Amino acid sequence: MALAGATLFSIPGSATEGGASAYPMGADNYLSGFLPPPGLYSQIYAEHYEANNLRGNDGRKLPVDFRVQVDAVVPRLIWVSDTTILGGTSALHVMAPLAEIKARVNGISQRKQGLGDMTFGAGLGYHYSQNFHVIYGLDITAPTGSYDRNDISNLGRNHWMIEPVLALTYVDPQGLNADAKIMYDFNMKNPDTDYRSGQEFHVDYSVGWGVADGWVLGIGGYAYRQTTDDKQDGDRVEDNKGRAFSVGPSIKYSSSDGWFVTAKWQQETEVRNRAQGNAYWFKLVFPL
Repeated sequence: MALAGATLFSIPGSATEGGASAYPMGADNYLSGFLPPPGLYSQIYAEHYEANNLRGNDGRKLPVDFRVQVDAVVPRLIWVSDTTILGGTSALHVMAPLAEIKARVNGISQRKQGLGDMTFGAGLGYHYSQNFHVIYGLDITAPTGSYDRNDISNLGRNHWMIEPVLALTYVDPQGLNADAKIMYDFNMKNPDTDYRSGQEFHVDYSVGWGVADGWVLGIGGYAYRQTTDDKQDGDRVEDNKGRAFSVGPSIKYSSSDGWFVTAKWQQETEVRNRAQGNAYWFKLVFPL
């Protein structure tokens, strides 16, 4: 189960079309692999991301006047059923990102706001023990955001994306808390540009320690690597695969009323063929 991407900035020579991904890296945090009891739940993600440099294939900063800032709010609705399939609890979800993007490339600026690409998904949740929980899911991101091939920023990517998901959670209120949300993206072709971004492997992670009264303190971020080449007009784009890693402080608070909130800051490093920046993430989860 994943979060819809809300960013795209068009930069020639970047890995994946426009140098971005349908999934906003590092979006998820603690309890990403824990499926709650049957019922209807709401999540609200909020993100602030900014970057002012581009990294090439050797990791060096490119001589491009570049800046991007993204502010997004992403409501997510999750329905957990009381039906089991293959021993797991089934669930469905939908997300609709609302974003504002400000981009500048070589003196040309543009600002857009509105609906991004929506994500629909299904999953099976398992509670293998009191502490260890897993979700197996499949997400589909649809090209619902506005797109113009001539713009330097777009709210959508203008192609479909299919993403298998494996989310793992280990939780101990008075000890170790560890999460890994493992995803693999299959990008379809953008029909307006005849460009197909390569496949992408990425993991959102968090590691912390339960201290007291529902608080967990630790670190979190993401690891990302593009695994196959992009294709333009059917031809491979060589030496253009993206790569990145991020880390920063991460916290969680769980209330006795069934809601919880997480927050983190992450700084990107080891970046190749992508923008390098930092992000602030906030996630609120509550039953309806």
